[in-house]
Amino acid sequence: MIAGRVANGLIGTMLDFALPPRCPSCGTIVTQQHSFCIPCWREIRFLGDPGCVRCGRPFAFAQGEGAECGACIADPPAFDRLRAAAAYGEVTSRVALKLKYGGKPAVATTVASFLHRHLEEEAGDAILVPVPLHRWRIWKRGYNQAALIASALARRSGRTAVLDLIERSRATPSLRGLGRRERARAIQGAFRIDTRKRTLVEGRDVVLVDDVYTSGATANGCARVLKRAGAARVNILCWARVVPDEER
Repeated sequence: MIAGRVANGLIGTMLDFALPPRCPSCGTIVTQQHSFCIPCWREIRFLGDPGCVRCGRPFAFAQGEGAECGACIADPPAFDRLRAAAAYGEVTSRVALKLKYGGKPAVATTVASFLHRHLEEEAGDAILVPVPLHRWRIWKRGYNQAALIASALARRSGRTAVLDLIERSRATPSLRGLGRRERARAIQGAFRIDTRKRTLVEGRDVVLVDDVYTSGATANGCARVLKRAGAARVNILCWARVVPDEER
């Protein structure tokens, strides 16, 4: 076993020499895999407390245990809780775009390493479920970035990922540039769960995994079908979320 660990270490050193690790945002050579260079690191706004207990929207100051933001009070989301690693910004958006459109599936492992701290808050038997893509989009892109993140999280945590639980039953237009209401209409009725798979969900907590949370239309659409299938709780984990006060 010791010899095996030594051999693996040597192989890793040789690979790092031949293919040095790079910042997942700007591509600068860094000292460790899945780490950011100092300038990019400084630009990332990592999210945590204090924030809305429901959607994780950051607060300027602590507002007491169980405090929700005005948006969640006025229009409660279909999910129970959302946690994001960081706010959507220049660096985090570059990472998401490399994963989604840049043909860089290994970035999913980087994203998973930053999401793992939030996963530790979930119930031990919670299952990981990615937001689905329509089959035509998977065919065009080659993979579902949310499924890659969920798989990486499952490997890291030892939890179960069910990659095909939710189906995207019809193709939907790109949501980029659409307002909140238009996004909600675009995805209405787009998700379903096969009745034969409902036993995987009934009475269990589900962690819905995605790369970016913008308006909540997709997350809420998926959360509704999971709740109808019998999920006890539906929590969202994503790499980055748009902070409404900073939305462009």
